[in-house]
Amino acid sequence: MYQVDAFREERIDVMHSLMRKHRFSTLVTVNDGLPEANHLPLLIDPEPLPRGSLRGHVARANPVWRQAGGQEVLAIFHGPQVYVTPSWYPSKSEAGRVVPTWNYAVVHAYGPLVVHDDRDWLHALLTQLTDQQEATLPLPWRVDDAPADYLERMLGGIVGIEIPLTRLMGKWKVSQNRSAVDRAGVVDGLAIAGDEQSLAMADLVAGKRPV
Repeated sequence: MYQVDAFREERIDVMHSLMRKHRFSTLVTVNDGLPEANHLPLLIDPEPLPRGSLRGHVARANPVWRQAGGQEVLAIFHGPQVYVTPSWYPSKSEAGRVVPTWNYAVVHAYGPLVVHDDRDWLHALLTQLTDQQEATLPLPWRVDDAPADYLERMLGGIVGIEIPLTRLMGKWKVSQNRSAVDRAGVVDGLAIAGDEQSLAMADLVAGKRPV
C-alpha cells in the first residue's frame, strides 16, 4: 500500500479497533500466480502479542483453504470513506488552488493462513462471531438454538482459518494535510451531509475518535 507519513497509522490498538468495528474483510491470496479475493468477516484477537491474529471460516467447497494454506495472505479492512469536495475548504476563495479528494481509513493485515478442521474450534468461533453480531438485537439468536444434528451438518460444510499477524499497515487519510480552517470546513460539510459514513469521517477529521 502506498504510504505517506502524514497518513501513516502505526498504533496497533487503533488498527485493532477499526478491524473490530469493520470486521467484514477482503482476503487476498495468490493462486497460480494470479491474485484472488474472498470476502468474509474476520475476528481480531489481540493475542499473540504484539499484532494479534485473525480468525474466520469459509465454505468447505471454497478452494481458498486448500490453495492458500501456509501461504502469506492479506486481509483488508475498510473503515469510513467519503468524497471530499473542495467547496468545503475556506481556502478555495483565496486562490482557487484546491482539488477534490477521497478520505478513508484502512488496515492491511498480513500473515500465513492456518487451516482448522476441528469441530470444537469451529463451534467456538461461530459462537463468538454470532454473539458479537447478535448482541444489539432484541432477541439474540444463539448458535445452540439450532438443533444439534442440523448444527453438526452445518459445521461439516465449513473450514476454519486463522492468520497469525506478521505485519499491520494502517492508513488514515483524514485531511491531515489541510489547514485547521480547511479541516473545520470538511467537518462542517460532512455534518451537513449527515449519512453514517460522513458523520464517522467527520469525527476522524475532528480528531474525536481513532476509527
